[in-house]
Amino acid sequence: MSIDIHPSSFVDPKAELADGVSIGPLCVVGADVKLGKNTKLIAQVNLDGQTSIGPDCTLYPFVSMGHPPQDFKHKGGNVSIEIGMRCVFRENVNIHPGTDTGEPVTRIGHDCYFMVGTHLAHEGQMGNHVIVSNGAQIGGNVTIGDHAILGGLCAIHQHTRIGEHAFIGGMATVTTDVIPYGSVRGNPAHLAGLNVVGLKRRGFSREKIRDLRSAYRQLFAPEGTFAERLDDAATIYSDHELVAEIVDFIRTQKNRSICMPKLGS
Repeated sequence: MSIDIHPSSFVDPKAELADGVSIGPLCVVGADVKLGKNTKLIAQVNLDGQTSIGPDCTLYPFVSMGHPPQDFKHKGGNVSIEIGMRCVFRENVNIHPGTDTGEPVTRIGHDCYFMVGTHLAHEGQMGNHVIVSNGAQIGGNVTIGDHAILGGLCAIHQHTRIGEHAFIGGMATVTTDVIPYGSVRGNPAHLAGLNVVGLKRRGFSREKIRDLRSAYRQLFAPEGTFAERLDDAATIYSDHELVAEIVDFIRTQKNRSICMPKLGS
């Protein structure tokens, strides 16, 4: 298996290219870039810094990765990007590395799909099978769990956490943590229920979805304090793995409050 580099592209001799890498016209690949087996740069892709991209990824025109983060505290230290397998980055996607004043690595898992014009800022931590829809903008230090879906043109504030299997509606402005399996929408975003459609698509059983719904109603009921309802949910659903994930997620809250339903809804 060979490496194919278009003659109009510049690839630094120090870059590490695995077998089957294909680099199309007018690409620029820096000295510290690593490309995994069968990864393809379609055309006009610009990669710099310590950027490591796993096998079987595809990068479309005007993707830019590895240039200094947009964080004024960063002074140019040793920072990087790590990307897993089978990820797709469509046109005009921009990914920034970590910072020398915080988390030095921006990480993206396996099988993620970034649509046109999306941005993941410095120190982002993304799981597997995440979909980032057209124009979505993700601030610095954001953590996103497996199978989350971000709707078009949404904005995720820095230091926010998005739980596993969560759904962010199009054009939502998210400034608070979104629970696993939650669905949010609006500006500012509010919790609008559970991502039941996504759970069904991914094969969750009726029983698990039923229990999640019951726990959701109990957690966000108007009676008592939220802390009391959280303790009750932890006790009542102690043997329910999915509910336990939500409880643990809420209890580990640090930088942001939890995204809540609208009052009266």
